[in-house]
Amino acid sequence: MQAIGRQNLLAAALACALSVASACAQTQSGFYRPLTLAFADEPAGGGGGGQAKDTEERGGLSEEELAKIAQNPVANLISVPFQNNFNFGIGPNHATQWNLNFQPVIPITLNEDWNLITRTIVPIINQPSPAPGIRSAFGLGDINPTLFLSPAGSKKFIWGVGPTFTFPTATDPMLGNGMYSAGPALVGLTMQGHWVIGALANNQWSYAGWGSGSVNAFLVQPFINYNFPHGWYLTSSPIITADWKASHDNMWVVPVGGGLGKVQKFGRLPVNIQLSAYYNAVTPKDFGADWQLRFQFVFMFPK
Repeated sequence: MQAIGRQNLLAAALACALSVASACAQTQSGFYRPLTLAFADEPAGGGGGGQAKDTEERGGLSEEELAKIAQNPVANLISVPFQNNFNFGIGPNHATQWNLNFQPVIPITLNEDWNLITRTIVPIINQPSPAPGIRSAFGLGDINPTLFLSPAGSKKFIWGVGPTFTFPTATDPMLGNGMYSAGPALVGLTMQGHWVIGALANNQWSYAGWGSGSVNAFLVQPFINYNFPHGWYLTSSPIITADWKASHDNMWVVPVGGGLGKVQKFGRLPVNIQLSAYYNAVTPKDFGADWQLRFQFVFMFPK
């Protein structure tokens, strides 16, 4: 009973600390480029749906098993993430940009062999003035849906491939680039014991729109997670981006860091809570952020 009490106390303490922080960060090429090319922040284990199905047949999912599934971008799992991002130190004004990414993930079973995983990022952005003479902005950013075709029941190596798109839905020109973009996206990962390791990537090119410049943007997100009992885990999932159209000293964002997470059941509803921080070892010279704080909570609905 004392062990259970300590465990619940630790979970409550983490949830409290995370809610106070209320922050999450993803990297980007500059203050004017919202985080629409980034995948959902949590990648991890479970083959395109096979693990969740097998475990449920044994009588339900443990918190550790749910943590691994939550870390898999192509798991056969309905999830509703709310991801808060704070980017600190942007521009001469050292502005702090806040993004709230609403990121529903809905898997569709095509047949016994294949799943289609739909992931849509809907960003709400607050951009204070980064420099004298540049105004602030708040509103909806560019929406970014991605489709992954993934084999069902994968065990040793899990993968998905498909298209990703960006639509110019920003309510303010400061919050988007005014271009329709598209390109290929892929993800691959493996689960070995407590470890979940993999990477996802995409590249998008603009093909239409009214923006002032074309888009050629690359993103890769390596991820490594170590899972403990009772749903706790350590994570590192830096989002590395490149704007191929930018000058050399404004092209790359390369973060370094990590954080802590916990899958906690509230009644029958599992919620994945995570807090992490990243220092930008490489950042755009003109308006790049110095570092990011990332906080998210994800409502999970195992099928």
